[in-house]
Amino acid sequence: MTVRLRVVLDQLAAPVDPDLAAASRDLARLLVEAAPAGCVVDAIAPAGAPLDVPGIAAEKRLARGRRELAAAWRMGMAPEDGLIHSPTLLAPLVRHERPAAQTAVTVWDLRAWEAPEELPRGAAALEQALLRRAQKHADAVVVPTHSVAERLDAIAALRGRVRVIAGAPPEGFALPTDAEARRRDLGLPPAFVAAAGTAAPSDGLARVFAAARAAGSDVVVLDVPERHVASVRAIAEEAGLGAERVHPHGSLDRGDRAAVLGAAGAFLAGSTRAVWPWRVVEAMTLGTPVIAIDADGHREVVLDGGAVVRADEMADALVAALAGDPMSLGLRARDRSRAFSWHGAAEKVWQLHAEL
Repeated sequence: MTVRLRVVLDQLAAPVDPDLAAASRDLARLLVEAAPAGCVVDAIAPAGAPLDVPGIAAEKRLARGRRELAAAWRMGMAPEDGLIHSPTLLAPLVRHERPAAQTAVTVWDLRAWEAPEELPRGAAALEQALLRRAQKHADAVVVPTHSVAERLDAIAALRGRVRVIAGAPPEGFALPTDAEARRRDLGLPPAFVAAAGTAAPSDGLARVFAAARAAGSDVVVLDVPERHVASVRAIAEEAGLGAERVHPHGSLDRGDRAAVLGAAGAFLAGSTRAVWPWRVVEAMTLGTPVIAIDADGHREVVLDGGAVVRADEMADALVAALAGDPMSLGLRARDRSRAFSWHGAAEKVWQLHAEL
């Protein structure tokens, strides 16, 4: 008998997060490659979804977009018998008692609960509603780290249904051959350290800018929404780093991100949010030294692949990293990054559904 795993690919139709869209595509492709004998992978996606995933056919095309799909599923669309896995919280979730039907959803971060005002209008309410639905009906809720699992436990009563499956860098993430031209087009300085805006410009960037000031370094900040650029520059000024030494950028494509991260003298992770640190893992993949604030998530993900330090140690750690042996620091980062792959994640997804 053929076992069919249906993967929810809403992010490929109407991406609200480029990282989740890339993660969904990579995971889906590797689920096909890692499928056990007698198992096949299909997709559940909104109508018109560009499913450019080898080996996957869109078994169901539901609704016209992500919001319509979410509304339909919240109203009670029941899954058929079989396995459903969603790389996001968006999945058909209703009460089911059929042993052959099981659904797993994924929570990548807890921003909707920790800082809902920082998300686009309606996004936090949607995430909260979808988690309430998952709390009632999901057979498993996947999170990327044990630290997110612990914080999620305080938010929702999931009764042992949480499973940890880490994320990974994009498949084939590497320094592009035209990296120098990309950096020139982005207007980057010849030397700099990098950071990410993550959830909010105020979350950890003051620490990053203070460390950069001590090291006399410019900072390229990724993932900064246009509406927050002025705030980022103001935070730099308050930290004593001139606004002219801060270079905020929004959501860059993977080639531009690799060009930035690969040339950075170090990547500074100052956020303590309960999130999967996409840029930290990408920086490690490229062999860029990582200096991260001492937080549960960083201790778990960075481990010995970088320096995990207290806030008052970040400046000294950066100065030491920039003056030290970049080859040694880079090897540590690259070695640690090998712990994260979509092939490994896909194998764990299959194992999860086998256990369920």
